Amino acid sequence: MSTVITAENRQELKRYLDENAPAELVNTYLYFIELKHHLKPVLFPKDKIIYQSAEDAIRLLEKEGNLWHETEIKIGFSHESVNEQTKKIYICPFTGKVFGDNTHPNPQDAIYDWVAKCPENKERVGGLPAKRFFISEDPGVIASYLAKVKHKEPIKKVVFSSVVNGKLFSTKQAVIDDFKSNYLKPLSLLEVQGQNKFQIEERFLAFIQNQLEEEKVGAFVEALAEHEVFIPFVEEWLEVE
Repeated sequence: MSTVITAENRQELKRYLDENAPAELVNTYLYFIELKHHLKPVLFPKDKIIYQSAEDAIRLLEKEGNLWHETEIKIGFSHESVNEQTKKIYICPFTGKVFGDNTHPNPQDAIYDWVAKCPENKERVGGLPAKRFFISEDPGVIASYLAKVKHKEPIKKVVFSSVVNGKLFSTKQAVIDDFKSNYLKPLSLLEVQGQNKFQIEERFLAFIQNQLEEEKVGAFVEALAEHEVFIPFVEEWLEVE
């Protein structure tokens, strides 16, 4: 078994070894695997799962139905409640009534009061009206309430609800962008291997275990030994062994 280390990766490995001296063999090897396979592991803290990449996390969570849900909202138009400066809205699911963060002094209290007294709210929790409402900070959803053509009755629109935070977005891509930006923590492969608090996604775990086979680590050391600049590091590892 032989390992090929590109010139670019050799340069990165030399920098890593210089900056982390004395660097252990396994740590250096994990850094090399991260470089070679262009790995970008991420932790999803809410589910305590580590994925091989953000793309993997999104693909698997979408497949399981745990990233977004399609839902329908009513849109009632009121320029007194939403304007071009509005950044966050609270929406009544029964009437489409909306309260903006910049048009009402206490929009969250207002939406609670509204849905509690809303005659179209037939949902009950413990005999009392359910205080269920939607929240959105997505410009696309907010813009829906700024339509220039007003309707006498609220219209319906399909939007997407984030499973993670319950907020509404105008597109699936907007849900994904919010998820990537706010709910995934980048990790190095060394951090992945050294932790014991989180579950590693099964395919990613199998990949790591496969890469850590003794023969592959040995082949990595042999490949480094072919370059004079790495010989001092290889000799140090062999002494430790």
